[in-house]
Amino acid sequence: MKVLLLDGHPDAGRLTTHLLDLYEGALPANAEVTRVAVRDLAFTPILRRGYAQRTAWEPDLARLAEAFDACDHLAVAFPLWWGSEPAELKGLIDRLFLPGFMFAYHQDDPWWDRLMAGRSADVIITMDTPPLFLWLTYGNAVIRRWKGQVLAFVGFAPVRILAIGPVRKGGADKNLGKWAAKIARMAQSARPKAPGQKQARLADFLARGVTP
Repeated sequence: MKVLLLDGHPDAGRLTTHLLDLYEGALPANAEVTRVAVRDLAFTPILRRGYAQRTAWEPDLARLAEAFDACDHLAVAFPLWWGSEPAELKGLIDRLFLPGFMFAYHQDDPWWDRLMAGRSADVIITMDTPPLFLWLTYGNAVIRRWKGQVLAFVGFAPVRILAIGPVRKGGADKNLGKWAAKIARMAQSARPKAPGQKQARLADFLARGVTP
């Protein structure tokens, strides 16, 4: 199983990095791991001109696209800032989750093909907000968006999300053991729902000249 770990924190050595360390350590022995930190990538996080004209992929994004194409399972970790992921991670989604690569709209109806089918995903979100408050006050908006409008939209299944908090005022020190156990269980059970559906998409995408 090929696993892509994506660290979405703009700073090194933060809690998300440690949680991905725990996740990686609990993966099955046969897992082939590729690990990427968004902060280490050189790319423009702005999708200028939308889908009307593609912005050329920088070399780092091209390599990450290869990792997405090859992976069987994705694990993403990021902090919740202002109800969403940090700007660099959002920009990476804008630049990388492109039609023809990760999904494809139908010409004659409003539906689309999920081209990342056959791959699964786990998302770990750290936050100052208590999980119950996130649900009661904000309706788990970030969870519903990442699960339904981002990862499931392009075909990842199942998509499991672990939102942990609060991390401030000693919350991380107090609850790290409990969170680590949950993360270990996620990693140990990481499996695509339908691995036989997985297809490599990048070569065909590049051949059509949609992006360099």
